[in-house]
Amino acid sequence: MSQSNSTPNSGIVEIRVGLASCGMAAGATQVSKALIEALEPHGVPVKAAGCIGMCYAEPLVELIDAEGRHFMYGKVDDERVQGIVDRHVKQGQPISEWLELGHPGAQSEKYLAKQVRIALRNCGHIDPENIDDYVAAGGYSALAKSLQTSPEAVIEEVSQAGLRGRGGAGFPTGLKWRLTREVPSDAKYVVCNADEGDPGAFMDRSLLESDPHTVLEGMIIASYAIGASRGYFYVRAEYPVAVRRLRKAISQATERGYLGDDILGSGHSFEVSIREGAGAFVCGEETALLMSIEGRRGMPVPRPPFPSERGLWDHPTSINNVETFANVPFILDQGWQAYAAHGTDKSKGTKVFALAGNVVRGGLVEVPMGTTLREIIYDIGGGIPEGHTLKAVQTGGPSGGCIPASLADTPVDYDSLAAVGSIMGSGGLLVMDDTACMVDVARFFIAFSVEESCGKCTFCRVGTRQMEEILNRITGGEGSPEDLLKLEEIAEKIIKGSLCGLGQTAPNPVLTTLRNFADEYEAHVNEKRCPAKRCTALITFEIIADKCTGCTLCARNCPTKAITGESRELHFIDQDKCIKCGLCQNVCKFDAVAVS
Repeated sequence: MSQSNSTPNSGIVEIRVGLASCGMAAGATQVSKALIEALEPHGVPVKAAGCIGMCYAEPLVELIDAEGRHFMYGKVDDERVQGIVDRHVKQGQPISEWLELGHPGAQSEKYLAKQVRIALRNCGHIDPENIDDYVAAGGYSALAKSLQTSPEAVIEEVSQAGLRGRGGAGFPTGLKWRLTREVPSDAKYVVCNADEGDPGAFMDRSLLESDPHTVLEGMIIASYAIGASRGYFYVRAEYPVAVRRLRKAISQATERGYLGDDILGSGHSFEVSIREGAGAFVCGEETALLMSIEGRRGMPVPRPPFPSERGLWDHPTSINNVETFANVPFILDQGWQAYAAHGTDKSKGTKVFALAGNVVRGGLVEVPMGTTLREIIYDIGGGIPEGHTLKAVQTGGPSGGCIPASLADTPVDYDSLAAVGSIMGSGGLLVMDDTACMVDVARFFIAFSVEESCGKCTFCRVGTRQMEEILNRITGGEGSPEDLLKLEEIAEKIIKGSLCGLGQTAPNPVLTTLRNFADEYEAHVNEKRCPAKRCTALITFEIIADKCTGCTLCARNCPTKAITGESRELHFIDQDKCIKCGLCQNVCKFDAVAVS
């Protein structure tokens, strides 16, 4: 890249590049290198930051001037790097058409307008590998305050805030801590569950990559509250950036006296280790997770006794997930009233969601409990891509339910989601448009549960596979009306006969689609037709005579040579050879290939 010897006169004092996994996957590492090469010789520092949540606009570059104004550029590539350097940094001319934030009418202003960022308060604003950045943002002040009061007072503050576990079950955090503290034992443990396994979910990964110290601080406060001297982060090994940054945060906190012996002179000591999980979904269940930490195969065990009574190595153990711990420093620093001011009577505070699927602005969002699905999808997410309409929303991953568009005004809180047959889960929020086949969606999620079942419970091990086989028959055009009754019957037995939450909730996607999209099941079974035209056994590709120009593009791209025809003449598809891959429709420039 060419460099100018002129000194920047725009007043830009700092540049941040989003270097979480989403940004790096989009090319942010190269963007950061290019900016450093161009600007550090001129004294303009280029710093790493985490993910601000605007994953749809990565790579993101933020410029901060001497007046404290922030300018966020999105989808930055080599060309935009050059433009930002030449026009904004050196000449003081913001490029409005590239700005996502920081300019009137910027494209992403609405994305953050309805968010309330508590767990994500530092994400995208600080260098996740620099403890000084975290301390400058108020980090570890909550720990210092907590150590100056009693453990009982800390627990009471968390209880008053109404913080419930953000891992899915929604158990009151303060009550869990109190129960663990009250059990007599010579050793107690704190465990952070970062075994995020829901398809499409990335809340925990992003938090650990973008602000590991806030999760660590929450964990240290928990250790003081319950009287634990040892803690474990259980993180799946598929998160190498999160693991690396977490290790660095632990090392930095230990050097500064926030971890280890006699923390901040309080007399309280606490050490933390990391255990990397192999990616088994069932290890997200707390008793299976504890077995995995102990070096055994992760399989759920009956409760009671609960981990708060007998957990790791038969000692009292408090387990919370990443987002739960991220809220704790805010509560202890700002007071329970500041946290409880958000949310509903029974669901206080905010919730982080991984907004994904058929939505314009996908990414990480944090909203007050009680915000409706419609607000999240349309006001924050920008709605459904042009030409399509909302069909369903799935919350809670494989354990959740599929909520139809007619219920889009459902508030997002524990009770309201349960009332429509879904759950909060850890925070996955998958948006589906009118091209989705809800029968196939149910088949996908039950297949996931089949693969992830530990096999301990017969109903889960055998029942989910039976449901998968039935759904394969239905989507394959071989289903019968009796199959629909069998699905419901088996689902109820799995729910009642399974030991852990994986089995107990595995039928949810099937049951909610059966209830909310019965017409699609009936079309598959009775008419041998897929209304969404997604199930390959139930669709046919045909060439429309009055649109085909004989360009031969479809024939040249057909992998099975199922399309024949001379140049500039009508082409035909041999249905016996067609594997229904859809390539012909994708390459046709004249909309001459139809699906029926």
